[in-house]
Amino acid sequence: DPTLVQQVKQVHEANYGGLWTEAEASRAILRAHTTTSTARRLHQLQGKDGKYFSIDKVFRNETIDRTHLSEFHQIEGVIVGELLSVRTLMGYLIYFYERLGFKNLKFKPTYNPYTEPSLEVLAYHPPSDRYIEVGNSGLFRQEMLKPLGCGRKSTVAWGLGLERIAMLRYGVEKLSDLIGPESRIGG
Repeated sequence: DPTLVQQVKQVHEANYGGLWTEAEASRAILRAHTTTSTARRLHQLQGKDGKYFSIDKVFRNETIDRTHLSEFHQIEGVIVGELLSVRTLMGYLIYFYERLGFKNLKFKPTYNPYTEPSLEVLAYHPPSDRYIEVGNSGLFRQEMLKPLGCGRKSTVAWGLGLERIAMLRYGVEKLSDLIGPESRIGG
């Protein structure tokens, strides 16, 4: 859709800086988050209210350590509706994590390019005696929603790391305890 491409170009250059080119935007890369799939779905729905969820693999240029992997699974949720707020978002996240047995959550303001306000979700990890990030969330910015046909809607969204949730659920100290040849689950 040439109109959509032009609108995305205008939004990018007006709000995110730099020159946007279709050639650069069309390059094949490993995705760092599932927001691209969500944006495609929101454009198809043109502002229709609803709740949409996905789980898919994402890739990051990360230094691998006890809480970071270069690839992991992201659980994404998006709710489109009227009068949604940060409180709505926090309520959904608390509900989700409580169903998994996590009671000690914290929310920390952060920056995300597509959401404002944005919150990191932190959960207590007993083996390390500290809180670790288990997801990111926020309200999609209107400049992102407008070209997708959702400009008058409120939209809350989150991306949660499946492997970090499993790390908490099974009480393991590091992600390598969950996957690969060093897996310590079930044995």
